[in-house]
Amino acid sequence: MTPRDPLPPLSCLRAFEAAARHGSFTQAGSELHLTQSAVSRQIKRLEIDLGRPLFELHPDGLRLTPAGEHYFLIVQRLLRELRDETANLRRRGNDRQLTLASSPTIASIWLARQLPDFQHAHPDIEIRILTVEDPHRLDLTEFDLGIYYHVKNEVDPPGVSADAIFPQESVAAVCSPVYLERHGQVLDPAELLTRHTLMVVEDHYHDWLTWELWFRELDLTWHPPTHTLRANSFQLLMNATLAGQGVTLGWMRLLAAELDQGTLVQALPQTLPSRGHLSLFTPEHRHLTEPMRAFRQWVLG
Repeated sequence: MTPRDPLPPLSCLRAFEAAARHGSFTQAGSELHLTQSAVSRQIKRLEIDLGRPLFELHPDGLRLTPAGEHYFLIVQRLLRELRDETANLRRRGNDRQLTLASSPTIASIWLARQLPDFQHAHPDIEIRILTVEDPHRLDLTEFDLGIYYHVKNEVDPPGVSADAIFPQESVAAVCSPVYLERHGQVLDPAELLTRHTLMVVEDHYHDWLTWELWFRELDLTWHPPTHTLRANSFQLLMNATLAGQGVTLGWMRLLAAELDQGTLVQALPQTLPSRGHLSLFTPEHRHLTEPMRAFRQWVLG
Protein backbone atom coordinates (compact mmCIF):
# COMPACT_ATOMS: atom_id res chain seq x y z
CA MET A 1 0.00 0.00 0.00
CA THR A 2 1.40 3.41 -0.97
CA PRO A 3 1.82 5.63 2.08
CA ARG A 4 -0.39 8.71 2.07
CA ASP A 5 1.30 12.02 1.24
CA PRO A 6 1.39 13.94 4.55
CA LEU A 7 1.20 17.27 2.69
CA PRO A 8 -2.27 18.70 1.99
CA PRO A 9 -3.28 19.72 -1.55
CA LEU A 10 -1.07 22.80 -1.67
CA SER A 11 -3.12 24.55 -4.35
CA CYS A 12 -6.00 24.78 -1.86
CA LEU A 13 -4.09 26.51 0.92
CA ARG A 14 -4.24 30.02 -0.60
CA ALA A 15 -8.01 29.72 -0.98
CA PHE A 16 -8.35 28.53 2.62
CA GLU A 17 -6.13 31.32 3.98
CA ALA A 18 -7.98 34.03 2.05
CA ALA A 19 -11.43 32.67 2.97
CA ALA A 20 -10.48 32.42 6.64
CA ARG A 21 -9.03 35.94 6.66
CA HIS A 22 -12.07 37.50 5.00
CA GLY A 23 -14.69 35.20 6.54
CA SER A 24 -16.14 34.93 3.05
CA PHE A 25 -15.70 32.67 0.03
CA THR A 26 -16.88 35.51 -2.22
CA GLN A 27 -14.28 38.01 -0.97
CA ALA A 28 -11.59 35.36 -1.12
CA GLY A 29 -12.54 34.69 -4.73
CA SER A 30 -12.36 38.41 -5.53
CA GLU A 31 -8.85 38.61 -4.05
CA LEU A 32 -7.64 35.49 -5.86
CA HIS A 33 -9.54 36.24 -9.10
CA LEU A 34 -11.59 33.06 -8.71
CA THR A 35 -15.31 32.46 -8.60
CA GLN A 36 -17.02 31.82 -5.28
CA SER A 37 -17.78 28.26 -6.37
CA ALA A 38 -14.12 27.64 -7.26
CA VAL A 39 -13.05 28.72 -3.78
CA SER A 40 -15.77 26.52 -2.26
CA ARG A 41 -14.54 23.50 -4.23
CA GLN A 42 -10.95 24.04 -3.11
CA ILE A 43 -12.03 24.33 0.53
CA LYS A 44 -14.11 21.14 0.24
CA ARG A 45 -11.15 19.30 -1.30
CA LEU A 46 -8.95 20.42 1.60
CA GLU A 47 -11.56 19.36 4.18
CA ILE A 48 -11.87 15.92 2.57
CA ASP A 49 -8.09 15.51 2.65
CA LEU A 50 -7.93 16.51 6.31
CA GLY A 51 -10.98 14.47 7.26
CA ARG A 52 -12.68 17.28 9.17
CA PRO A 53 -14.57 20.52 8.49
CA LEU A 54 -12.71 23.80 8.60
CA PHE A 55 -15.71 26.15 8.32
CA GLU A 56 -19.24 26.16 9.66
CA LEU A 57 -22.16 28.33 8.62
CA HIS A 58 -23.78 30.51 11.28
CA PRO A 59 -26.72 32.91 10.98
CA ASP A 60 -24.29 35.83 10.99
CA GLY A 61 -21.99 34.32 8.38
CA LEU A 62 -19.07 31.94 7.91
CA ARG A 63 -16.93 30.91 10.89
CA LEU A 64 -13.89 28.73 11.34
CA THR A 65 -14.25 25.57 13.37
CA PRO A 66 -11.78 25.18 16.28
CA ALA A 67 -9.66 22.94 14.03
CA GLY A 68 -9.94 25.53 11.26
CA GLU A 69 -8.79 28.36 13.56
CA HIS A 70 -5.69 26.40 14.59
CA TYR A 71 -4.93 25.39 11.00
CA PHE A 72 -5.44 28.96 9.75
CA LEU A 73 -2.75 30.34 12.08
CA ILE A 74 -0.26 27.76 10.86
CA VAL A 75 -1.09 28.17 7.16
CA GLN A 76 -1.04 31.97 7.35
CA ARG A 77 2.37 32.00 9.05
CA LEU A 78 3.87 29.53 6.57
CA LEU A 79 2.49 31.38 3.53
CA ARG A 80 3.77 34.69 4.88
CA GLU A 81 7.25 33.26 5.44
CA LEU A 82 7.17 31.66 1.99
CA ARG A 83 6.13 34.97 0.36
CA ASP A 84 8.88 36.90 2.13
CA GLU A 85 11.58 34.40 1.27
CA THR A 86 10.39 34.15 -2.32
CA ALA A 87 10.52 37.94 -2.62
CA ASN A 88 14.05 37.93 -1.23
CA LEU A 89 15.18 35.31 -3.73
CA ARG A 90 13.52 37.11 -6.62
CA ARG A 91 15.52 40.17 -5.75
CA ARG A 92 18.56 37.95 -6.41
CA GLY A 93 20.20 38.77 -3.17
CA ASN A 94 20.44 42.48 -3.98
CA ASP A 95 19.53 44.02 -0.62
CA ARG A 96 20.09 47.52 -2.02
CA GLN A 97 17.38 47.19 -4.67
CA LEU A 98 14.00 48.85 -4.14
CA THR A 99 11.05 47.84 -6.31
CA LEU A 100 8.31 50.48 -6.48
CA ALA A 101 4.89 49.54 -7.86
CA SER A 102 2.69 52.27 -9.30
CA SER A 103 0.09 52.96 -11.96
CA PRO A 104 1.48 54.06 -15.33
CA THR A 105 -0.13 57.49 -14.80
CA ILE A 106 1.43 58.21 -11.42
CA ALA A 107 4.75 56.66 -12.43
CA SER A 108 5.07 58.90 -15.49
CA ILE A 109 3.47 62.11 -14.21
CA TRP A 110 4.70 62.25 -10.61
CA LEU A 111 7.11 59.50 -9.55
CA ALA A 112 9.59 59.91 -12.40
CA ARG A 113 9.91 63.61 -11.52
CA GLN A 114 10.52 62.95 -7.82
CA LEU A 115 12.97 60.05 -7.99
CA PRO A 116 16.09 62.09 -8.90
CA ASP A 117 15.94 63.80 -5.50
CA PHE A 118 15.74 60.44 -3.70
CA GLN A 119 18.51 58.92 -5.82
CA HIS A 120 20.73 61.93 -5.16
CA ALA A 121 20.26 61.40 -1.41
CA HIS A 122 20.65 57.60 -1.68
CA PRO A 123 22.95 56.86 -4.65
CA ASP A 124 23.63 53.31 -3.40
CA ILE A 125 19.97 52.23 -3.72
CA GLU A 126 18.99 50.66 -7.05
CA ILE A 127 15.45 51.60 -8.13
CA ARG A 128 13.16 49.31 -10.12
CA ILE A 129 9.67 50.51 -11.15
CA LEU A 130 6.83 48.04 -11.71
CA THR A 131 3.73 49.50 -13.39
CA VAL A 132 0.41 47.83 -12.59
CA GLU A 133 -2.78 49.76 -13.37
CA ASP A 134 -5.05 48.08 -10.82
CA PRO A 135 -3.58 47.95 -7.29
CA HIS A 136 -5.87 45.03 -6.47
CA ARG A 137 -3.84 42.92 -8.90
CA LEU A 138 -0.54 43.57 -7.16
CA ASP A 139 1.47 40.48 -6.26
CA LEU A 140 2.88 41.15 -2.79
CA THR A 141 6.01 39.16 -3.62
CA GLU A 142 6.95 41.33 -6.61
CA PHE A 143 7.31 44.79 -5.07
CA ASP A 144 8.56 46.51 -1.93
CA LEU A 145 6.42 49.66 -1.81
CA GLY A 146 3.59 51.01 -3.95
CA ILE A 147 2.38 54.50 -4.86
CA TYR A 148 -1.27 54.76 -5.85
CA TYR A 149 -4.27 57.04 -5.61
CA HIS A 150 -6.25 55.62 -2.69
CA VAL A 151 -9.78 56.29 -1.46
CA LYS A 152 -10.00 55.50 2.24
CA ASN A 153 -12.73 53.03 3.25
CA GLU A 154 -13.15 51.82 -0.32
CA VAL A 155 -12.20 48.18 -0.97
CA ASP A 156 -8.53 48.25 -0.05
CA PRO A 157 -5.97 46.15 -1.89
CA PRO A 158 -5.37 43.02 0.20
CA GLY A 159 -2.31 42.76 2.38
CA VAL A 160 -1.17 46.40 2.31
CA SER A 161 -1.44 49.45 4.54
CA ALA A 162 -1.85 52.93 3.01
CA ASP A 163 -0.28 56.20 4.17
CA ALA A 164 -1.23 59.49 2.51
CA ILE A 165 1.73 61.21 0.84
CA PHE A 166 -0.22 64.48 0.54
CA PRO A 167 -2.45 65.09 3.58
CA GLN A 168 -4.59 67.49 1.53
CA GLU A 169 -5.38 67.41 -2.17
CA SER A 170 -7.79 69.34 -4.38
CA VAL A 171 -9.26 68.71 -7.81
CA ALA A 172 -9.76 71.32 -10.53
CA ALA A 173 -10.69 71.50 -14.19
CA VAL A 174 -7.42 71.81 -16.12
CA CYS A 175 -6.38 72.07 -19.74
CA SER A 176 -3.43 73.21 -21.84
CA PRO A 177 -2.94 76.82 -22.96
CA VAL A 178 -3.04 75.48 -26.52
CA TYR A 179 -6.62 74.29 -25.96
CA LEU A 180 -7.70 77.73 -24.74
CA GLU A 181 -6.05 79.37 -27.77
CA ARG A 182 -8.05 77.10 -30.07
CA HIS A 183 -11.41 77.14 -28.28
CA GLY A 184 -11.40 80.30 -26.18
CA GLN A 185 -11.55 80.82 -22.43
CA VAL A 186 -14.02 78.84 -20.33
CA LEU A 187 -16.28 81.59 -19.03
CA ASP A 188 -18.36 79.54 -16.58
CA PRO A 189 -19.02 75.88 -15.61
CA ALA A 190 -22.11 75.67 -17.81
CA GLU A 191 -19.92 76.28 -20.86
CA LEU A 192 -17.88 73.19 -20.03
CA LEU A 193 -20.93 71.05 -20.65
CA THR A 194 -21.96 72.68 -23.93
CA ARG A 195 -18.98 74.23 -25.74
CA HIS A 196 -15.96 72.25 -24.56
CA THR A 197 -14.64 68.68 -24.71
CA LEU A 198 -14.52 66.91 -21.35
CA MET A 199 -12.07 64.08 -20.73
CA VAL A 200 -13.92 61.17 -19.10
CA VAL A 201 -12.15 58.30 -17.34
CA GLU A 202 -14.08 55.06 -17.70
CA ASP A 203 -12.55 53.51 -14.59
CA HIS A 204 -14.38 50.52 -13.15
CA TYR A 205 -12.21 50.62 -10.01
CA HIS A 206 -14.15 53.77 -8.94
CA ASP A 207 -10.97 55.50 -7.81
CA TRP A 208 -11.28 58.71 -9.80
CA LEU A 209 -13.64 61.62 -9.20
CA THR A 210 -16.27 61.96 -11.92
CA TRP A 211 -17.35 65.17 -13.64
CA GLU A 212 -20.90 64.65 -12.40
CA LEU A 213 -19.77 64.42 -8.79
CA TRP A 214 -17.47 67.43 -9.22
CA PHE A 215 -20.39 69.54 -10.49
CA ARG A 216 -22.84 68.35 -7.85
CA GLU A 217 -20.50 68.79 -4.87
CA LEU A 218 -19.75 72.35 -6.02
CA ASP A 219 -23.54 72.98 -6.23
CA LEU A 220 -23.29 73.47 -9.98
CA THR A 221 -25.98 72.47 -12.44
CA TRP A 222 -25.16 69.17 -14.13
CA HIS A 223 -26.32 67.58 -17.34
CA PRO A 224 -24.51 65.15 -19.66
CA PRO A 225 -21.83 67.04 -21.65
CA THR A 226 -22.24 67.61 -25.36
CA HIS A 227 -18.64 66.71 -26.25
CA THR A 228 -16.46 64.07 -24.53
CA LEU A 229 -13.31 62.08 -25.11
CA ARG A 230 -13.43 58.81 -23.16
CA ALA A 231 -10.78 56.26 -22.25
CA ASN A 232 -10.12 53.72 -19.51
CA SER A 233 -6.65 55.20 -18.93
CA PHE A 234 -6.10 58.48 -17.08
CA GLN A 235 -2.57 58.54 -18.48
CA LEU A 236 -3.89 58.50 -22.05
CA LEU A 237 -6.40 61.26 -21.31
CA MET A 238 -3.75 63.37 -19.58
CA ASN A 239 -1.48 63.07 -22.61
CA ALA A 240 -4.42 64.16 -24.78
CA THR A 241 -5.08 67.06 -22.42
CA LEU A 242 -1.46 68.21 -22.65
CA ALA A 243 -1.80 68.00 -26.44
CA GLY A 244 -4.73 70.44 -26.34
CA GLN A 245 -7.63 68.06 -26.94
CA GLY A 246 -9.87 68.88 -23.98
CA VAL A 247 -10.44 69.64 -20.31
CA THR A 248 -9.89 67.09 -17.56
CA LEU A 249 -10.20 66.86 -13.81
CA GLY A 250 -6.71 67.18 -12.39
CA TRP A 251 -5.19 66.65 -8.95
CA MET A 252 -3.32 69.85 -8.11
CA ARG A 253 -0.48 68.30 -6.10
CA LEU A 254 -0.06 65.44 -8.55
CA LEU A 255 0.18 67.89 -11.47
CA ALA A 256 2.14 70.59 -9.63
CA ALA A 257 5.07 70.48 -12.07
CA GLU A 258 2.83 70.90 -15.14
CA LEU A 259 0.93 73.75 -13.48
CA ASP A 260 4.15 75.49 -12.38
CA GLN A 261 5.64 75.17 -15.87
CA GLY A 262 2.47 76.38 -17.53
CA THR A 263 1.91 73.30 -19.68
CA LEU A 264 -1.40 73.00 -17.80
CA VAL A 265 -3.63 75.78 -16.48
CA GLN A 266 -6.86 75.89 -14.53
CA ALA A 267 -9.80 76.26 -16.88
CA LEU A 268 -11.98 77.47 -14.00
CA PRO A 269 -11.12 78.79 -10.51
CA GLN A 270 -13.31 76.30 -8.63
CA THR A 271 -11.59 73.47 -6.74
CA LEU A 272 -12.96 70.55 -4.74
CA PRO A 273 -11.28 68.53 -1.97
CA SER A 274 -10.25 65.16 -3.33
CA ARG A 275 -12.06 61.97 -2.30
CA GLY A 276 -8.71 60.24 -1.88
CA HIS A 277 -5.01 60.83 -1.69
CA LEU A 278 -1.81 59.86 -3.38
CA SER A 279 -0.69 57.14 -0.96
CA LEU A 280 2.23 54.91 -0.14
CA PHE A 281 1.32 51.21 0.02
CA THR A 282 3.40 49.06 2.35
CA PRO A 283 2.93 45.27 2.34
CA GLU A 284 1.81 44.12 5.78
CA HIS A 285 3.85 41.55 7.69
CA ARG A 286 6.90 42.39 5.57
CA HIS A 287 10.31 42.95 7.11
CA LEU A 288 11.28 46.51 6.12
CA THR A 289 14.65 46.57 4.42
CA GLU A 290 16.93 49.59 4.75
CA PRO A 291 15.96 50.88 1.25
CA MET A 292 12.26 50.54 2.16
CA ARG A 293 12.74 52.50 5.38
CA ALA A 294 14.75 55.17 3.57
CA PHE A 295 12.12 55.65 0.88
CA ARG A 296 9.23 55.70 3.37
CA GLN A 297 10.97 58.37 5.41
CA TRP A 298 11.74 60.41 2.30
CA VAL A 299 8.35 60.28 0.60
CA LEU A 300 6.22 60.65 3.75
CA GLY A 301 8.46 63.38 5.12
